[in-house]
Amino acid sequence: MDEIHESGHRHEAPQAASSRGKWMFAAFAAIAAFFLFTEHRAHLFGALPYLLLLACPLMHLFHHGGHGRHGGHGGAARDKAEGEGK
Repeated sequence: MDEIHESGHRHEAPQAASSRGKWMFAAFAAIAAFFLFTEHRAHLFGALPYLLLLACPLMHLFHHGGHGRHGGHGGAARDKAEGEGK
């Protein structure tokens, strides 16, 4: 929605300006990413082996959070139920 004020100036609705701003930021980010990649490719590929080695312990720390402290999926409750049935 556009609004016309007493001064005769036309103002865009905040939603349209926000959408245009997001597209402008996306275009700027894409151009910046392209130039960063093309100019610093040698540095990136030189650090890639170290980044892969760093990913291993980080994945181990963050991906085992939902396993009940390395005990498996409900292993303690299952073992207790089997022990009572004997």
